[in-house]
Amino acid sequence: MAHTDHQTMRRVLRREIAGTIGLLTDEHDFRAMQRYGSFSFDDHTTYLQQVESLLRTRAAQGTHTTVALFDPQEYAEFCTTQGIDPDIPSSRTRFTAELATTGPTIAYEGQPLADLVPALVDEGIRQATWEYAATLLTRLGACASCGEDLGRAAFARASDLVVRILETAPPGDRHLVCSVTGTPETLLSVLHADDNPDGVTQLDEAEALEFTTVLALGLGTHSPGGLVMRTSAPGTTDRIYGWRLRGDSLEPLTAGEVFDAYCTDMDTGDLISPESDVDYCVPPDLGEAGPTSHHH
Repeated sequence: MAHTDHQTMRRVLRREIAGTIGLLTDEHDFRAMQRYGSFSFDDHTTYLQQVESLLRTRAAQGTHTTVALFDPQEYAEFCTTQGIDPDIPSSRTRFTAELATTGPTIAYEGQPLADLVPALVDEGIRQATWEYAATLLTRLGACASCGEDLGRAAFARASDLVVRILETAPPGDRHLVCSVTGTPETLLSVLHADDNPDGVTQLDEAEALEFTTVLALGLGTHSPGGLVMRTSAPGTTDRIYGWRLRGDSLEPLTAGEVFDAYCTDMDTGDLISPESDVDYCVPPDLGEAGPTSHHH
């Protein structure tokens, strides 16, 4: 009887343990791991099927699982830094545990792996974009004239602009895209801002941080770029408007410029038919801008 009670308690405790699985999302990364003899999978498709089966089994048992993006190059660097053998399962376990707190992750909630994989890849891109933009902001250093931290000042200004853009937008679901092209790498960031039933704007904090950081980098470096907003609400036509980055501020685009941007093929220059039930328009007035900077 006591033995049975102990087994029952262990089963209960197993349900209390959260787990993380490091996922090799593409064939290239999968092949990179095959150089390790202890990695026993031969086929990427079979590997994904087995992962999905394991996720479903754990979910059926009431166990929470987080899926992390497993990068073979980062794994090799981790093993070198830690002085551990990369060709043993326990090393992969240690690296995966590290990913649970620092890397791109998605909670498994029963979604098909076909949906989870692209979402996980997008999360990885989002995090890499934020880290890259934040690094470049830090490298701006201090103003030669007043000593103010240029990256910090640019982030504060970008935060103020994002708040005013959302406050002046029509109610509904809002989709913002910011692109910065003058940095060593072209950066693109997306922010979704949807209204809940009470009319309160809902934002993903990590997504908002990345978006604001990319915008701040464009403002802080006076790089070419732009910001476009699309708003959608039941019973109304979608509205699309935007701004170009101009110095450390935003300059409204005309309705014609917005139309041209959406209705021109970027590769060929050919015209594209405009969407139906969409208004290409000028953006609302953002109100009194904060003080412009004259940093050097």
